[in-house]
Amino acid sequence: MDSCSNLDNPRVAIIGSGAIGSYFGGCLANAGVDVRFLMRSDLTSVREKGLAVKRQHTSSVVVKNVHCYSSTLEIGPCDLVIVSLKSTDNASLANLIPPLLKNDTVILCLQNGLGNIELLQKLFGVGRILGGIVYMGVSRIAPGRVENFNPDGGTVTIGEPFSAASERVMKICALMHKAKITSKASNDFQGDLWRKLVWNIPFNGLSIIVDGATTDVVLSTPQLTELARELMKEVQAGAKAHHIEISDSFIENQFVYTKLIGAYKPSSMLDFIAGRPVEVEAIWGEPYRRGTIAGASMPCLGMLYALIKTLVARPHKIPVGSSNARGGD
Repeated sequence: MDSCSNLDNPRVAIIGSGAIGSYFGGCLANAGVDVRFLMRSDLTSVREKGLAVKRQHTSSVVVKNVHCYSSTLEIGPCDLVIVSLKSTDNASLANLIPPLLKNDTVILCLQNGLGNIELLQKLFGVGRILGGIVYMGVSRIAPGRVENFNPDGGTVTIGEPFSAASERVMKICALMHKAKITSKASNDFQGDLWRKLVWNIPFNGLSIIVDGATTDVVLSTPQLTELARELMKEVQAGAKAHHIEISDSFIENQFVYTKLIGAYKPSSMLDFIAGRPVEVEAIWGEPYRRGTIAGASMPCLGMLYALIKTLVARPHKIPVGSSNARGGD
C-alpha cells in the first residue's frame, strides 16, 4: 500500500446504506467529510428529503444535498471505502468495489461475524483491508432515517485484521472523532471479533427463535437470560480454543449494556421478520465451525445454529407489533 496521507481528508464511499452505513456516513458528512453513498431503496427519499440521523448522546442532524448514487461507477475512486453490507450480499462485492479503488484506497469492513475480512482480502488484497466492530444500537426506522438508541452513543473498534494498530488505523479513528463517533484502536482485532460475538450470537439468535423477542424480553425472562449466558460461555470457550481470552466480567457487562438500550430489536430479528436474508453463516455458522474444529464444546450454539437455519428456510408470519426497520447492531 502507498502512503495513507489521503485519510486525513478523504473521499469516503459507503457500500451498504442501511442502519450502520447511513449512520456512519451521515455523521461523517455532517462533520464536513466528502461522503458518497451507494443507495437503492432509499435513493429517491434521501435525494428529496436528506438523511436524518437521530442521536441521544449528542445533537441529531439532517444532512441535505446528500451525494447518493445507484452505482459505484457513478461514485468513482475514493480514499476510504466503508463496507456495511449484510454478509448475505457478499457475492456482490467483487463487482461493486473495483470502480472505487485507487492504488492506496483503504477498505474498512464494518460487517458482523467471521469470514468477511478474509473474503475482502482474497478479492482486493491483504494490504487494503481494515476491520471495524460496531458496539451501538442503531436502527433504520424509515427510508433515510436512522436512530442510535445507545445513551452514550456506543463505540466502533478499528484495527488491522491480524496485527497491532497502524498509522492508518489512528487516522480513521481521528476521522470518527471528528464525526462525534467514539472509536478505539485495536491491537487484538481477532479477539475483538470474538468479543462482539458474545453479544451478537445470543441476542440476535434468541430474538429470532422466540417470535421476534426484543432484548428487554430476553433480559426479563430467566430461562432466556440463562440461555444467553450459556451461549456467551460457549463463545468464550471457542475464543479460548484460538488463544483468545474473554473475561467473565466482559460477559456480565453485556447484560448491563443491553439493559441500557431497552426494547431493542436486533438486526437479525428485523431481517427475519421482514423476510430478508439473515446472516446465518457469519454470525452463527462460522463461529461454531471454527470453535468446534479447534476443540471447543459448543452444544447450545450448535442447536441454535440448526434452529435458525431451519426457521429461515421456511415461510413465517411477521409477529404483531414488529417493525420492518433495519437494525444495525
